[in-house]
Amino acid sequence: TYTGSVPTRKIIPTKDQEVCGGIRDEPQVIVGPDSGVMNAIVYLKEVPKGKRWDKPKKTPTINNRKCNFEPHVQVMPAGMNLAILNSDPVLHNTHGFLIKATVFNVAMPKQGMRVERPIKKPGIVRVECDAHGWMLAWIYAADNPYYAMTGRDGSFTINDVPPGDYTMVVWQEYTGSTEVPVTVKAKETAAVPVEIKK
Repeated sequence: TYTGSVPTRKIIPTKDQEVCGGIRDEPQVIVGPDSGVMNAIVYLKEVPKGKRWDKPKKTPTINNRKCNFEPHVQVMPAGMNLAILNSDPVLHNTHGFLIKATVFNVAMPKQGMRVERPIKKPGIVRVECDAHGWMLAWIYAADNPYYAMTGRDGSFTINDVPPGDYTMVVWQEYTGSTEVPVTVKAKETAAVPVEIKK
């Protein structure tokens, strides 16, 4: 959950307005009717062993569409390729950073272009467009299968966690990371309420 006034970010497209649209305010936290937060990433830190990790059958993708990245936030396993698409008739330059190190940097001059790049290391990847400075997206490259993204009402489920004590991390782009201790008992569901703050 998130309580209080919802912060906004002013988007000022400086070029390609026919594709990118005009000036607008975008919420930095998507909050539902009961203060639930959508599109927060939840994961367990340092899980030594557990369930088999079934990697996604489809390659994770990020699409440049109307000078936005779709999806805005996503989770994928580290070690997989990311497909980068350009649906716009303008040049995009999709640039991913893990802290300050470049993970990928792809010029996409043509509509319909698709390239793949590996994301090898785990962590939060910040994605920008070097041609359109307001474009922003986030990818969490996970190092274990115990992760989820919150739904419209802020809820999430992480299944088949081995019994034990863990540190659960809730990450949201505006508030950053919130760490919560959680104990999972055999054949029980642990309910963990988390309020995130700036």
